[in-house]
Amino acid sequence: MTETLSKHEKNLAAIIHASTFSKYIIPFGNFLLPLVLWTANKKDYNFVDQNGKQALNFQISLLLYSIILGIFTIPFFIGIIPEIFHLGDFNFSNLNEFNGLNFDFDFHPFHMGKLLWPLGIAGIAQLGLFLVNIVYTILATIRTSEGLDFKYPISIQFIK
Repeated sequence: MTETLSKHEKNLAAIIHASTFSKYIIPFGNFLLPLVLWTANKKDYNFVDQNGKQALNFQISLLLYSIILGIFTIPFFIGIIPEIFHLGDFNFSNLNEFNGLNFDFDFHPFHMGKLLWPLGIAGIAQLGLFLVNIVYTILATIRTSEGLDFKYPISIQFIK
């Protein structure tokens, strides 16, 4: 396939993949910049059209995975909040109408294990998604600059 592709096509496809890193500078840059580059050049070059779809589908898939992960984490976090204030962990049990505010902290064992498990698992999963994004975007950029086809492994085909 490298024989039929011009250097401009290869570079443009690689730039589309690399432009997803713009999310660290521009909010939603991982969608906006590749979308602009892809829509401007998709009719002229089939290779650019294919890679633009791949890059956008991967970014949309990662956003969806992050949202789903957040939705599963929120109930655990909300369920733990009463536990923090229960049994006087922050000594809120001493608050009443007679003595006013009494913010004396007791340093007995603080039960954070229930809080750290769901948040720790969610944090590790988010870190995994971050690393998958970095690694596969770099691989896609390198492969497309060489004129090779690249398909992201966990991408859902939203744009066909």
